Amino acid sequence: MNVKHTPTNIIHKGQKGGTTGCGTDTNEHPTHWTNTSEKITCDKNGCKN
Repeated sequence: MNVKHTPTNIIHKGQKGGTTGCGTDTNEHPTHWTNTSEKITCDKNGCKN
């Protein structure tokens, strides 16, 4: 499962209620995140690899 940051439309590796592959905490602004099956678009280490 991947997670989408709705303000930027960037798809990260991970899921809502945890930490993304690149280390962003999805609990900080929970309304900005939504689980998705879309392809990862974040190019930071941890998400793209």
